[in-house]
Amino acid sequence: MSEKGGGTLVVPFGVWFTGPIVFRSNINLHLEKGALLLFSPDFDAYPLVETSFEGLDTKRCQSPISGRNLENIAITGKGSINGSGHAWRPLKRVKVTENYWKGVVKSGGVLSADRQTWYPSEKSKKGEEYAERNLNVPRRILTDAEWRSAKDFMRPVMVSFINCKNVLLEDVLFENSPSWNLHPLMCENVIIDNIIVRNPAFAQNGDGVDLESCKNSIIINSVFDVGDDAICIKSGKDEDGRRRGIPTENLIVDNCKVFNGHGGFVVGSEMSGGVRNISVRNCEFLGTDVGLRFKSTRGRGGLVENIYIENISMFDIATESLLFDLFYGGKSTVEALHGGAPVRDAVIPQVSETTPSFRNIYIKNVISRNARRAMYFNGLPEMNISNINIEDAIITSKVGAELSESDGITFKNVTIIPEEGPALILNNVKNLKVADFYSPDLATIVKVTGRQNNNIQLPETIKKEKIDRQTMN
Repeated sequence: MSEKGGGTLVVPFGVWFTGPIVFRSNINLHLEKGALLLFSPDFDAYPLVETSFEGLDTKRCQSPISGRNLENIAITGKGSINGSGHAWRPLKRVKVTENYWKGVVKSGGVLSADRQTWYPSEKSKKGEEYAERNLNVPRRILTDAEWRSAKDFMRPVMVSFINCKNVLLEDVLFENSPSWNLHPLMCENVIIDNIIVRNPAFAQNGDGVDLESCKNSIIINSVFDVGDDAICIKSGKDEDGRRRGIPTENLIVDNCKVFNGHGGFVVGSEMSGGVRNISVRNCEFLGTDVGLRFKSTRGRGGLVENIYIENISMFDIATESLLFDLFYGGKSTVEALHGGAPVRDAVIPQVSETTPSFRNIYIKNVISRNARRAMYFNGLPEMNISNINIEDAIITSKVGAELSESDGITFKNVTIIPEEGPALILNNVKNLKVADFYSPDLATIVKVTGRQNNNIQLPETIKKEKIDRQTMN
């Protein structure tokens, strides 16, 4: 079909059981109403292939749907695609009910030594021996025999399009992926419109869409209810990402809803190739761990800039409505919260190509109800997050906003109503300008700590006795 100019491959009503599908150029895979494309849970149907996962060059099992170096490809229609991800994914006992856990254990598979993690096979369990985190890269170069011995652990993303141009995903339900659901990598002109993406809340690495090193894309009118980050922007990790050097740029996200996930809209943590020129508007985040989540760590490098976010509503956010975390350690924010505060280096490293940078971010018209913490800016001492502008925001939360290692932050017409503690905690903050700030009549509205604070401008409406200046230069 492709050789003759392409066309539409129609999947009619019914349940269609299949192995992996490899796309060709000029093909539209169209699922009619009532059509379910169900992928086989037989691991042997998915050979190991060279690919990229979590921003690093590695091997993974072949994706249920894949394509490389193609043009004009589409998945459309009112049907559904199910990746049989439950057969692939390890399961942590703590994340499910006891009855569910007993049912999974009874189905087969093997348990970890502490009996708190279920693996679908011995090969899946074997992968833990080689994994740094999600086996995104082995700790050492593996032999072919070692790769084969841990093959089942290399769970594939469900839809993998690499270096493709003119990609359309429209109207389809994507669900139950072995790992990430949708992964456009180094693609150009990607349109994602009116899709639904679902995974159980306990689905390990069950991201919605991970747009990586892509140019000129839109994600609109779509719904996400997933087990990890929902709408996630990436561009490669560490040396592999910097060597690739392809940013994600020129992206519009509009009219999307996220019902569950580690983050609603997310940048990072794999952003070593850079992220720029992003517009996010008219979105709702309902019950996510974080609302707007920006994350990276030392060693990444990369520049994130020119992000414009407007008209965002959030409800029941488990941790922060807005998070910048440059000490990201590979855990979800809820897991990190339960694990305690991170330990920081006593010696501050020099700025280099491995230092990540986040700057020039504009956030306007945000309403968040019932978050744990209003905001958390956790920058690097050697490279502060800078020029972050928050305007017209109303946030109710258990605790207020905490800004650390930040430079050039502007609040304009911002309301923060915490249940306890100050509305603003400032630690080593420079060139902060707060105008038209409202918070209830707290015992302390602003608390200033750290020894590197400079040029903090607070409005006159905040009385001096409401400001706790513990250590302010």
